[in-house]
Amino acid sequence: MDRENFLNKDESIETEKIEKSMAEMSQEEKGSILENFNRFKDFLSGKVEIAEKMGMDEHQLAAAAEKVANFLARNEEPQNREQHLLKEMWMVADEDERHKIAHVLVRMVSDGSRPAH
Repeated sequence: MDRENFLNKDESIETEKIEKSMAEMSQEEKGSILENFNRFKDFLSGKVEIAEKMGMDEHQLAAAAEKVANFLARNEEPQNREQHLLKEMWMVADEDERHKIAHVLVRMVSDGSRPAH
């Protein structure tokens, strides 16, 4: 997986590819990731680490996290109370609040070296 696969020439996120990748995951794979909140965080952490190695900055990571969160909110049922809370927060948040939640999620699953804004 290289950087060019997910970024446009202007360095913006190729959102369709993110959503397509999510949609192509098997139900078994999604279920395994979503059934346990720590496993969900580990999955996100791995994706953030890969994206960082590809040179993506925090804003690009947060934009990708927003796309993933939108996909999950529309297409997947929460599997635990933490995911229920995240979905409820996501559904009532406006666009700016969703962007901030995405930044918090990225920071939560990163190695902890990312400072708050």
